Amino acid sequence: MTNEDPAPEKAAEPSGVDLARVALRAAKEQARARGDAARQKKQARRGGLRSGARADGRDPMALGAAINRLLTERGWETPAAVGGVMGRWPQIVGEDVAKHCEPEKYDEDERVLVVRCDSTAWATNLRLLAPTLVARLNEDLGHGAVEMIKVNGPAGPTRRYGPLRASGSTGPGDTYG
Repeated sequence: MTNEDPAPEKAAEPSGVDLARVALRAAKEQARARGDAARQKKQARRGGLRSGARADGRDPMALGAAINRLLTERGWETPAAVGGVMGRWPQIVGEDVAKHCEPEKYDEDERVLVVRCDSTAWATNLRLLAPTLVARLNEDLGHGAVEMIKVNGPAGPTRRYGPLRASGSTGPGDTYG
């Protein structure tokens, strides 16, 4: 007595109708791809791709929208906002302080705003106001945009070298800042 297992059933192969559907679908996709390529070549010969009735990425846009898009794409939002703060400095700190202290630069990596004052007294005053000013700037720009304000006093006179200068001295530069 032989116990032969019946042969395992093979997966049903597609019949003629199924093969015809698959072939028709492939032919339609190839024709569509050829048509798209031919249409693009024809448009390129006529003077380039043209915009149709629907909006696409090649349509003109307003200047403000284009600048906002550029700022977003390049990641320049924070530096542009800080530049706006430098333009509105008198409104932020007040007219009296703005007469004597002006922002010089912003270090984006360290998030430090450098401010130059015209006297050491105003530099000391601004150093005392720095925490309040940082909070006001972060409220305007977004949390963490400015972590510290570095206050510099007035720039000292240029150091002159000559016969009346004592070598090794720090000169008048040690009394400024």
